[in-house]
Amino acid sequence: MVKNKISLPPSTVLRLIGDYLSSRLREQLKSVAFIVIYLVAFQMLVFGRAPAQALVIAGGIALVVVGLALFLEGLILGLMPLAQRVGIQLTSHGGLKIIIPIGFCIGAGATFAEPAVAALRAVGSTICAWDAPLLYFLLQQRPEWLISAIAIGVGIAAAIGLMRFYLGFSIKPIILGVMTLALPLTVLAAHSSNLAAVLGLAWDAGAVTTGPVTVPLMLALGIGISRSSGRSESAADSFGTVALASALPVLTVLLLGALLLSHVPQPCSEEEFFSPAMRPQAVALLGGDDALRAYAMRMGSASSRSQFAETDAVSKVNAGGAIDAGKPIVPAAGITPLGLLREEFGHAARAVLPLTVFLALILILLLRDRPRFLDEVLLGIAFCLLGMCLLGIGIRVGLSPLGNEVGARLPQVYRDTTVEKGQIVIKDFDPAILFPAVSRDGGSVKVFQLLDGQKVQALTFNPDWYNEAERVYTHHVRTSPLLHPELTRIGLLLILLFAFGMGYGSTIAEPALKALGRTVEDLTVGTVKSVAIIRAVSIGVGIGLIVGVIRILYNIPMTWMLLPPYLLLFPLTIASDDDFAGIAWDCGGVTTGAITVPLVLAMGLGLGEQLHIADGFGILAMASVYPILTVMLFGVAIRLRERTFARAAEGANDHE
Repeated sequence: MVKNKISLPPSTVLRLIGDYLSSRLREQLKSVAFIVIYLVAFQMLVFGRAPAQALVIAGGIALVVVGLALFLEGLILGLMPLAQRVGIQLTSHGGLKIIIPIGFCIGAGATFAEPAVAALRAVGSTICAWDAPLLYFLLQQRPEWLISAIAIGVGIAAAIGLMRFYLGFSIKPIILGVMTLALPLTVLAAHSSNLAAVLGLAWDAGAVTTGPVTVPLMLALGIGISRSSGRSESAADSFGTVALASALPVLTVLLLGALLLSHVPQPCSEEEFFSPAMRPQAVALLGGDDALRAYAMRMGSASSRSQFAETDAVSKVNAGGAIDAGKPIVPAAGITPLGLLREEFGHAARAVLPLTVFLALILILLLRDRPRFLDEVLLGIAFCLLGMCLLGIGIRVGLSPLGNEVGARLPQVYRDTTVEKGQIVIKDFDPAILFPAVSRDGGSVKVFQLLDGQKVQALTFNPDWYNEAERVYTHHVRTSPLLHPELTRIGLLLILLFAFGMGYGSTIAEPALKALGRTVEDLTVGTVKSVAIIRAVSIGVGIGLIVGVIRILYNIPMTWMLLPPYLLLFPLTIASDDDFAGIAWDCGGVTTGAITVPLVLAMGLGLGEQLHIADGFGILAMASVYPILTVMLFGVAIRLRERTFARAAEGANDHE
C-alpha cells in the first residue's frame, strides 16, 4: 500500500523553514544580546572607545548565535534521543553492572563535546611560565591532560547520578561528602606555591562542564532508566547530578596537579628562570631548546632575550604568527579563515563523533536495539558538528577577545591619571637625572623623580624599559591597586557595579535557568514562582562576580574566598529538604553556559594580566557558589514564611 504524500508549494516550505530557523535563532540571540550590548556600552561610555576590531568581533558573535542554535537543535534531534534510548534499555541488560561503566563513559565523553571546553583551549598564553609553572604546563603544554582530568570527574558524577536514578537514594550525603574532601584538599594545596596557582582553575573547571551537552544527556539517560525501572519520573529525582558534575572535577584537577608537581620547577623570577642553572628545567617545561628561545623572545625582557641568539627557528615562529602576550584568544596572524575553519571542524569532530559512535555501538551491539528515526538522528549529528565548529570560531574571534579587552581596560577605571595599558611613556629621557638609592635588601638601584601634575613621585629605573636610540623611557605601572595612591572609590565602585550587572544580566537570560525555574514552580505546585528562583540565582551570580573581581584586584588567596560560603552551605544543606537542596546546588551549574564562560574567563584573565597577577581564574567558581547560597537562603525565607502563616492560621482557629 502506497502512502499518500503531502505536497506543499515551495513558498510555503520556505516560509515554514524560515519560521523554524528564526525561532531558534531568536532564542539564542536573546541569551547573548544583553551581555554583548552591556560590554560594548560599558566600553564606549566609560573608556570612550568602541572595541578594537569591532567588525571582526561582531562577526564572531553572529557565528556564536548561529552555531549555538545549530548545536542545540542537533543535540535535541541526534544525541538526546540516542541517550534516552540507551537509558531505556540499560536496566534490562545487567542493572548497575552495566549502568555504572556506561554512565561513566558517556559523562566523560560529553565533557569533550561541551562548547565551553573550547574556552579552556583558548586561554592560558597570558600565564607567565616563571610565575606559575604548573598552571602554564597544564594550560599550554598539556591541555589534553587537564580536559581528561575534568572528564574523569564528570564521568564519576554521571555514574553516581545514574545510580541515583536507578536506586533513588538521597543526594545530600554525596554532595556534602564531596565538599568535605574538596575543601580540605584546597587548604592543603594552598600551602604549595605551584598548586595554589591552580586552585582557581580547578574550581572554575567544574563550571565549564555543566553546559548544553552534559546536563541534557544525563537527564535523557536518567529519564530512560526511570521509565524502564518503574520509578516515577519526578522532576525532583533529576536534581543534584549537575552539582556533582561541577564538584568532582575540582578533585580530579587538584589530584592531577599534585601528580605533576615533581615535573615542573617552582615559581621564580624571570632572571632565575632563564639562568643557566635552571636551563634544563626550563627546557623541559617549555618543550625544547627552540621553544624556550622563542618564549624568551616573545615574553622575556631585553636581558632575557640577550641570552639567546636570534635563529631561523625563532624567526619562523615569530613570523608565523606566535600569539602576542595579552592577546591569547585572537587567532594567530598566520592562520587563514580556511585554516581556522579546518582547525575548529577538527575539534568538533573529535568531540562529537566519538560520543555518538559510542552511544550507537552500545545501543546496537550490547543492548541489541537500534536508533529510531535514523534520518533525524543523522541530521542532528550533522547539526552538532557544524554548530560546534561555528561556535568555536565565534568564541575565538568574538566573545573571548571582547571579554579580554574589557578585562584589560578595567584597571584604568580606578586610576585618576590616564595610563595607557599600565604604562607611562617619557620622551627625551636623560639618564643623567638618575641618582642612586638603596633597596630594603641592601641592593643598589637607580631612581628618578617624575612630576605628575603637582605631585612628585620617585620611580625605580629599569634599563630594559629605556630605548637609548629614541631616548624614550616606558615605565610599566605595577603597583597593587589596594595600595595604589591613585585608587578612587568611585572607580572601584564602578568596577564592582559593572561586575554585578554583567553577572545578573547574563544569568537572567540563560535558557537553562529558565527551564529550571519552570521545573521548580511545577514541583512546588506554584508555591515558589519561577521568576523568584531566576532572580535569586541571578543575584547570586552578580554577587559572585563582585567577589571574584575583588579577589583579582587585591590578589586575595583563593582559599579565603572559597571557605566562608561553602562552610555556610553545610548547615543550610543539612537543614533543608532533599528536593530543595538538590535544586539549590544545581543552580550553581546551570548559570555558567556557553555564552557566559568564555566572556567571564577572558575578562578575568585580561584583568589579571594587567595587574601582573599569576592567574585570573576563580571568577567562575565564585559565580557558582553564591547562587547556591542565595537560593538556600531564599528557601529558608520561604520556610519561615510558611511557618508564620501556619501559626497565624492555628491562632485564628483557636479563637474560633
